[in-house]
Amino acid sequence: MEALSAGLVPLGYIPPLTLEVLSEAGLSADGLYSKGLTEVRLDDVDYIVNLSGLDARPSIPPSFSGKLIAFHVRDPFGHDIEAYRDARKELEWLVRKKLPELFAAQKDGSDDIRL
Repeated sequence: MEALSAGLVPLGYIPPLTLEVLSEAGLSADGLYSKGLTEVRLDDVDYIVNLSGLDARPSIPPSFSGKLIAFHVRDPFGHDIEAYRDARKELEWLVRKKLPELFAAQKDGSDDIRL
């Protein structure tokens, strides 16, 4: 599985606290940059995980044939480093636990998924 990252409303840069909490977790930010959903090729994407709490459908091209998963993570931007750590922990749980369970259980159908 390959993961891509893009935002509905990209900031234009990666906040220093994001880089710090990635580094704390041993994750490299090399090659990462702030980008919008329109900058990601969605032709071969099976799932979009919308973390924003906003309606992502208007930003997704009609040609997208995968599933949209909604899982809101509070945006830590503008808060202290603990908010960034909390967001990292939520994302880690989502990626390591919840999404694998969902993908294993998902058989077919085209309905969007809300976690």
